[in-house]
Amino acid sequence: MRTTPHNSPAGRRRWRRTGAAVTATAALLLTGLTTAAHADTARASTSRVTWTRSCALPRHKDEMACNALRVTGGRTAFQQQHGISPGAAEASSPSGYGPSDLRAAYGLTSAAASNGTGRTIAIVDAYDDPNAESDLAAYRSHYGLPACTTAGGCFKKVSQTGSTTALPTADSGWAGEISLDLDMASALCPNCHILLVEAKSASMANLGTAVNEAVSLGAKYVSNSYGGGESSSDATYDSAYFNHPGVAITVSAGDGGYGAEYPAASKYVTAVGGTRLTTSSTTRGWTESVWRTSSTEGTGSGCSAYDAKPAWQTDTGCAKRMIADVSAVADPATGVSVYDTYGADGQGWATYGGTSASAPIIASVYALAGTPSSGSYPARFPYAKTSALNDVTSGTNGTCATSYFCTARTGYDGPTGWGTPNGVGAFTG
Repeated sequence: MRTTPHNSPAGRRRWRRTGAAVTATAALLLTGLTTAAHADTARASTSRVTWTRSCALPRHKDEMACNALRVTGGRTAFQQQHGISPGAAEASSPSGYGPSDLRAAYGLTSAAASNGTGRTIAIVDAYDDPNAESDLAAYRSHYGLPACTTAGGCFKKVSQTGSTTALPTADSGWAGEISLDLDMASALCPNCHILLVEAKSASMANLGTAVNEAVSLGAKYVSNSYGGGESSSDATYDSAYFNHPGVAITVSAGDGGYGAEYPAASKYVTAVGGTRLTTSSTTRGWTESVWRTSSTEGTGSGCSAYDAKPAWQTDTGCAKRMIADVSAVADPATGVSVYDTYGADGQGWATYGGTSASAPIIASVYALAGTPSSGSYPARFPYAKTSALNDVTSGTNGTCATSYFCTARTGYDGPTGWGTPNGVGAFTG
């Protein structure tokens, strides 16, 4: 049976639907939260950003939740920087960070232009997105990226059994998640092939089977943008689904603020936290802090209750697996542009956040860095080359007894790990 995350505040409902509002250019602003039947959003003026969960909440304890957050109102950092006012026609043009922004922020301009050819990034999600390929084509065309189609051999969509025809039931919420993942893989590694593996449900067993299928089809980089509470079964899941030497497997750390999630807690994966990313006058041109909106929304982090500590993780406050390892942009107020047309929420261009954005970003950086050596565990790579990361030293994602579990500091901390990419150096073996 799954439990609530370890070290979470007492009585906290991990998968409570909440909305949030933040000031897009200032410090994080806490607001009163309201709930609605479909999604919870916060009352906010047009200068603040509101969003909702893309996927429905799990109906059973063994189900996972996707970590995609879709912006529903307000003015994002991108819109403010470019003088764009939100309006009724917003779905007709991007309103979040695009490929050039993300590559510039993470020192990947030259790598993205020259690396990735012949490498395959696998995206593992639940249910089917019938418009996945056409939406991907629209995103790539808008940003001038090379076409990635089934006919051309660049894109492939399969079920967890590898079938290209017997696909799962379609789901509009997970379709938004799929679009986010495909677009981030395209943005960071435009020369990579993309394999979309769709699980027939959001159970850990089916999603794990989809991970195994992705690896069996040759993917060396596998992105997973979902999670749930930890359980005593996690060690079994580790062995069954995530122990793939020579494969870089990334998992989002969660969107519920401080508290450990699985499979981010697996010792075999790279757990990816989330940041707030904004332009600045620094030499880098960008600055980042821990993403947190409220006590129940922000990047996940924490000390696992069940998973053993990997040998390369040496922080002393947590005897077991510590989350996260690295991080990337996840705050919806500084979110990324996504093109999605399936279902009621798929109206074209939208801005997304959540650690569902950061996980495929990091998987793509691994792909740009090169094929992991046979027998290696790529989760350890950033620990050996911490100087090749942007250290995130400000912000917190909640309240914890051991400060670095939930508060950024110089060097390693839970919410952001060792930091965000500064080129590909930290992701090579």
